[in-house]
Amino acid sequence: MKDPKRVLFVNSEIYPYLPESTISIVGRYLPQGIQESGKEIRTFMPRFGCINERRNQLHEVIRLSGMNMVINDIDRPLVIKVASISSARMQIYFIDNDDYFHKKFVYEDAEGNFLEDNDERAIFFARGILETVKKLRWKPDIVHCSGWISHLVPLYLKKAYKNDPIFSNAKAVVSLYDEYLDCRFDPDMKSKIPVTGIKAKDIEVMKEATGINLAKLAVQYADAVILGSEDTRQELTDFISKKGVPTLAYCPIDHPDSTYIQKYNEFYDKLLEEDDQ
Repeated sequence: MKDPKRVLFVNSEIYPYLPESTISIVGRYLPQGIQESGKEIRTFMPRFGCINERRNQLHEVIRLSGMNMVINDIDRPLVIKVASISSARMQIYFIDNDDYFHKKFVYEDAEGNFLEDNDERAIFFARGILETVKKLRWKPDIVHCSGWISHLVPLYLKKAYKNDPIFSNAKAVVSLYDEYLDCRFDPDMKSKIPVTGIKAKDIEVMKEATGINLAKLAVQYADAVILGSEDTRQELTDFISKKGVPTLAYCPIDHPDSTYIQKYNEFYDKLLEEDDQ
């Protein structure tokens, strides 16, 4: 009997740690449904400062913490925490760092301004997950990224980690949502992204550091795209068409007869079948 396929979920939001939204509900129930279908899963999200650690029973995983990552010439310690959703028999890993995730906000401050260090938070989140999965020695078949803060993962996966045996065969799937497409990151974001294996030409699309260009960068290195919002901006759908990336059409998650989990699972299987042929 073959070993079960493995899906790594990189989520920006998961309910109940963050309020209900399309992304957080999918983040909560999709991994459970995929696990119940017979696949193995691991699930990650950022440890935003508004998440109450005591109430949600988060605790640090000492064996996974303690690594440092250099971002914009500054050493940042990576802290990994974990919590369980017992009703789903599911563990959630949290990427944490005091500089990036101590604020009591998610992406915007009290006045609704996009946080100045959101670019570095996304870089830290993406690299932190891949380094942690390496430490776990858990080889994923699919890496499913949801929410803008996960959009750098496909780039790092396909460029910086392409020769790593843990990730060499992993397929990157990106769920696109109509969120923060007009946001502006630090203009120097493009200079902060590269690590060994990534050159300036690989991230040319980020010449202007905007949310929609970050989404395009995710599509550029994705093996497949899922449309998570009913209305996807034309500029983005045109980019997806131009790249010729396999795409799963929008499927409502709140319909009483919603079968989105089954459709996503079949989409994974089709991707993996193509690899086996």
